[in-house]
Amino acid sequence: MTTLLHRRLEPSLLMRLVGDAPEAPVCLTDDHRRSLGARFRAVGAVGHRRLDAWAVEQAGRATGAFHWSPTTARRVLGNGALRRTQHQPSLAILDAVRDEVTDQLLRATSGHARPGSLAYWLASSANPVIGTVSAEALNWAIQLDESARTITLPWSVAPSDAYYDVATARTTLRARRDVVVAAGDARVIVRIRSGSPGKSAGPGLRADLTIEALADPSGRAPARLIGLWPDAGVCLAVDGTMDDLRAGARDLVRTAVAQRRAQPARAA
Repeated sequence: MTTLLHRRLEPSLLMRLVGDAPEAPVCLTDDHRRSLGARFRAVGAVGHRRLDAWAVEQAGRATGAFHWSPTTARRVLGNGALRRTQHQPSLAILDAVRDEVTDQLLRATSGHARPGSLAYWLASSANPVIGTVSAEALNWAIQLDESARTITLPWSVAPSDAYYDVATARTTLRARRDVVVAAGDARVIVRIRSGSPGKSAGPGLRADLTIEALADPSGRAPARLIGLWPDAGVCLAVDGTMDDLRAGARDLVRTAVAQRRAQPARAA
């Protein structure tokens, strides 16, 4: 049976969810990886397939091409700014955001930014847009900092999302993660989303849980994966059990099937 904890978000809740996470999370084996790869290969793909929790929550429906905006850029810049303050405790979050934006612009002016990247988009944006991006990133960093500071165990801002390439299946899986908590020998992953969770938020969390385990070199699943929706005051969490991992894998494969079935219709 899969687990899904649903709680109203309050100051002490995050630490409680971290503290009572299962102490012995399960591990995925090479047999699990081979089985998942075979299921993805059976689906087939016209091009390279990319799946994440959002695709699972949308049941594989097309949501339009990605484009940079203040809303889509704030997480990258806000998380980067908070990482800076962890390395330099005397650095104010506002100054850290400014440094992040400046580094992105310098990357573009030095010719190291590829077309379509955040740096490239920022360099081609007007000053008012850059100001809006900075404000959004500051709000994101403050929100993440306020949430993470309620955790008394060692934690860090994740250096990147988790990625896993399914062997010979032309499929890349991405799991969103914002904070990694060291809970003894295990780890707890915290991710933050804007707005409010929909009916499919649980499957999205389980998909992230499964990808996190696949991306780990030893196949070790997080003890718990926690999703925060501060705007709605809601928190959801799933445990690193084999049932939840299997459910996440099934939802990822179903999403791939839905996308494959929709491709001929889009081409027509």
